Amino acid sequence: MTAEVAVLGVGMHPWGKWGRGFVEYGSAAARAALADAGVEWRDVDSVVGADTVRGGYPGYVAGATFAKALGWQGARVTSVYAACASGAQAIAAARAQILAGLAEVVLVVGADSAPKGFFRPAGGDRSDDPDWLRFRVLGATNPTYFGLYARRRMAVHGDTLEDFAQVKVKNAALGALNPNARYRRRVTADEVAASAVVADPLRLLDICATSDGGAALVLTGMEFARRHGVAEPVRIRAVSTTTPRYPTTVLDLPDIATDSAATVEPADGTFRASIVRGAYEEAGIGPEDLSLAEVYDLSTALELQWYEDLGLCGEGEAAKLLREGTTALGGRIPVNTSGGLASFGEAVPAQAIAQVCELTWQLRGDAGDRQVAGARVGVTANQGLFGHGSSVIAVR
Repeated sequence: MTAEVAVLGVGMHPWGKWGRGFVEYGSAAARAALADAGVEWRDVDSVVGADTVRGGYPGYVAGATFAKALGWQGARVTSVYAACASGAQAIAAARAQILAGLAEVVLVVGADSAPKGFFRPAGGDRSDDPDWLRFRVLGATNPTYFGLYARRRMAVHGDTLEDFAQVKVKNAALGALNPNARYRRRVTADEVAASAVVADPLRLLDICATSDGGAALVLTGMEFARRHGVAEPVRIRAVSTTTPRYPTTVLDLPDIATDSAATVEPADGTFRASIVRGAYEEAGIGPEDLSLAEVYDLSTALELQWYEDLGLCGEGEAAKLLREGTTALGGRIPVNTSGGLASFGEAVPAQAIAQVCELTWQLRGDAGDRQVAGARVGVTANQGLFGHGSSVIAVR
């Protein structure tokens, strides 16, 4: 177990399609997090920005971009890019600075102005880029990958279209309670089934949208939090940033490489399961200790897979867990109380940070109608391109 850092403040810019630059969203989220923490911008020692590559040149130096927008004051800056895992990588960098004694107060910011429709790779030839290869050689766009994963669950575990639809029904009901969510309307399983087929067997309402939005955290050392009058803050206990192992028997987005088990011993579990296992080991806890989880529900079928990867149930038992109401609000282990990406859509550099915002509100008891009673331990899980896995455990 490593030392903990305090989450002193959280802030978000609501998700949607606002038609403005990502710097505006990130700056708004940062100001909200600073206000929540009761910390002045001039007292921030370091800024860690999760990069927005599609936003043009400023996105490649997100730390400095947000520092400039808030007003140059000499803070240390760091910029991080790991696609959907960027926010968790930024949290890891901020935590490392605090624990190393390089900074006492760190602002972590991520924001995005996403393109309309599904993501596509940038132009040009990049044969060493697995994401480019996935799109150009395999033709496996994100919805295609989601559909293949859903088909696998149906074939291997007997999951049904109704199971997938019920994930959306659950998350939409929670998103309807979240003022920061883009989609705030409950849906029925019939509405999911009636939506357009995008990548069989998945419908439009099975797949998350692309969105604009921002999220920010103020992380501090524990001593600073106590001096600041917060005796029992929400604390980051673990951050796992994990890469795959060969051979790969189940292809994970966009890991299209495989290796022969004749020469390489199979890994002890899947890549996705290893992401959260690393966080559990660092935190010294297990899935039985969790109060809630925020997971990366790019599609409804992928949320079900996370139930198993988090160890909430055995292999093939995720749909049963859902049907029993275990992962709904009021169940034993609510998942995606924020509404998840189903309700927010993807604002890529911000979403892993937004997951920690939700954990923080829940652990503080500030989640309103979404509140998980007695929440004490929360976990996040997602994966970014190029083998970036990430998981954060927060406690109170």
